[in-house]
Amino acid sequence: MILSALLEIDHSIRTLPLEEQMWLLERLVKHLQEKTHTDAFPLNSHNLAQDLAAMASDPDIQTEIATINEEFAVAEMDGWQKL
Repeated sequence: MILSALLEIDHSIRTLPLEEQMWLLERLVKHLQEKTHTDAFPLNSHNLAQDLAAMASDPDIQTEIATINEEFAVAEMDGWQKL
């Protein structure tokens, strides 16, 4: 049943002029990008700044970042920080 509907949509799209097909394609891509950014990830774009601020002030995360910085201090002495 779904396949039949998709085939009908495909046929309808093929009958459109190229300019309208491009417009439709751009709309589909934009819709998928918006859906991906808001539905698929726990940090949606509306709360991203707040979530990052909360993470930055979390003592456990600060401790982990300090540990990571210590572990990579040797690499920084090798000149990697200049890249």
